[in-house]
Amino acid sequence: MKDVAFGQYYPADSFVHRLDPRLKLLFLIAFITAIFLATDFYGLAACAGVLLVIVLCSRVPLGKVFRAIRGILFLVLFTAVIQILFNHGDKAYWGGPAVYWEWKIFAVTQEGIVLAIFLVLRLALLVMCSSMLTYTTTPVALTDGIESLLTPLKWLHIPVHVLALVMNMALSLIPVLTGETERIMNAQKARGADFETGNIFRRIKAIVPILIPLLVSSIDRAEELGNAMDSRCYRGDIKRTKYKKLRFGWRDLIAFLLGAALVTGVVLLRVYVGGIL
Repeated sequence: MKDVAFGQYYPADSFVHRLDPRLKLLFLIAFITAIFLATDFYGLAACAGVLLVIVLCSRVPLGKVFRAIRGILFLVLFTAVIQILFNHGDKAYWGGPAVYWEWKIFAVTQEGIVLAIFLVLRLALLVMCSSMLTYTTTPVALTDGIESLLTPLKWLHIPVHVLALVMNMALSLIPVLTGETERIMNAQKARGADFETGNIFRRIKAIVPILIPLLVSSIDRAEELGNAMDSRCYRGDIKRTKYKKLRFGWRDLIAFLLGAALVTGVVLLRVYVGGIL
């Protein structure tokens, strides 16, 4: 659980860390759009190449980025198994039979294997690029970026600052709650609790003693945070000034051009090359 990437910040002085948080959010949206527009391995390779450049420029260890996939490992395996066993396509991508094995509603085909690999790579890129946002952006900067992008909603009298603050606090507390869950599980194991044996119903029943203290701890933590904000006279419904004003620079222009080139390239590949989807 301590390897959960969402909400963690990796301190470093790099090109990516110094980018404007608003540009990072927009670049993430463009990157996710490019991933879903990609219909072949060439498009995914382009996205992976851009992500590799971002990781190298951010000075975040590559192993730390790959560990972000652990959080969705079950989803990745489940997606791969579903595609391999329930895809009855007869398209052949290499030599040999298009269908290797078939029994009732189950089948193992070349098309199913290729689609499974494609979707696994798509999910992995999606998680790693999302984790890079929190690795390279402080919670304060991320809050300022979200608030700035949601500024038009202020015309509808929506409390944008409070909304951005709540979103950022929820994101930053994910690793805290996972660490708290691990601590409670270790305490329960020391008292004889067993979370690793038995059928699925027995394991679910064993989780109940974890949920109650975790809920109590979360409520206490929220109350402490609220008291701390009140003691500092925090008001989110008034016009607040910024200690650091967000400004676009030459680094942001480079990142914007890179994101635009990525989306354009993927669209051109989709139009002129086609794909497996």
